[in-house]
Amino acid sequence: QVQVVESGGDLVQAGGSLRLSCTASGLTFDDYAMGWFRQAPGNEREGVSCISRIGANTNYADSVKGRFTISRDNAKKTLYLQMNSLKPEDTAMYYCAPMTSDRSWFGCSRDANKYNYWGQGTQVTVSS
Repeated sequence: QVQVVESGGDLVQAGGSLRLSCTASGLTFDDYAMGWFRQAPGNEREGVSCISRIGANTNYADSVKGRFTISRDNAKKTLYLQMNSLKPEDTAMYYCAPMTSDRSWFGCSRDANKYNYWGQGTQVTVSS
């Protein structure tokens, strides 16, 4: 049984930083690219960032480029999202998931339709 658990969300002031973590069990972690997504109330789920199986390639939404950094530790089966210079518009529930539709070594995608096994999410709230 695959289980994905996100953590690290909090209430922070604008300009602050947070590091989100995501652990995945029940699967071979380094068999999958991983992605971070977010969803604010009334909005569709947005692909924030993704990282390939061994971390060789990453991709970011334009809205977070230069502020967020995705990384992974395959030995610990953990995915991270370092978020700096946070803005109120970053407020959302953040989710991670493995990219189950494609097992290529070097690719990843921010298309949520390519992902499965969603966790409960972790709430990030940025106050102005």
